[in-house]
Amino acid sequence: MKRGISILVALAIAYLGAKIYALSADLERVRSDDPTVWNEDIAAFASKAPGPSGALLFVGSSSIRRWTDLAEHMAPIPVINRGFGGAKIGDVIYHSETLFQARAPRAIVIFVGTNDITPEAAKPLDVMVKAFEEMMGKVRRFHPQTPVYYIAITPSPLRWQVWDKAQAVNGAISEVTSGMANTTVIDTGSALMADGRPDNTNYVFDRLHLSKRGYTIWADSIRSRVFSDLGLR
Repeated sequence: MKRGISILVALAIAYLGAKIYALSADLERVRSDDPTVWNEDIAAFASKAPGPSGALLFVGSSSIRRWTDLAEHMAPIPVINRGFGGAKIGDVIYHSETLFQARAPRAIVIFVGTNDITPEAAKPLDVMVKAFEEMMGKVRRFHPQTPVYYIAITPSPLRWQVWDKAQAVNGAISEVTSGMANTTVIDTGSALMADGRPDNTNYVFDRLHLSKRGYTIWADSIRSRVFSDLGLR
């Protein structure tokens, strides 16, 4: 009995150790401004089939990658999930040729930028706007007329102290997209907050990523806008 418990404890410790090591490695990549740190993740996308024609293409950072029930939330339209790590907007630009390859997508949904505005290092407003415009240029190279939806940077308890900077970026990007055809900003920030602050129940233990409840809010906001524009329910 004691031997069995010892084995279980050892396995649990090993599992936690592996998780901590993986998290540490991911944090190092998130802190890096070198887009090649994501080469392995991008190669995994490139090795797969381009996905079904007429799908909704989701591209962005870990909040997209962690959206495990994305297909269910967007049914009956098929989805392609190309979320990776703690991607920054520069990473999406650098790897755009792989990330935005898809056969006649119905729409493209992008969530990136939140990892560029952190308490440790927040990129200047003009840099973010210029990067957004460059990213959209890459998108339009592959999909000139496809509707594109940019999910505005969301609030989170972990990064609440830089929310004012994130809001400034969201506002500037909204202004830029007003002059872009078939390009829309979806702002889910207010739906994720309560009494003027991020609602903790919408986030998991790390106080950054969305909980199941948070993803349901995302799904309702994003699906209703995209499907309405596409003439669907």
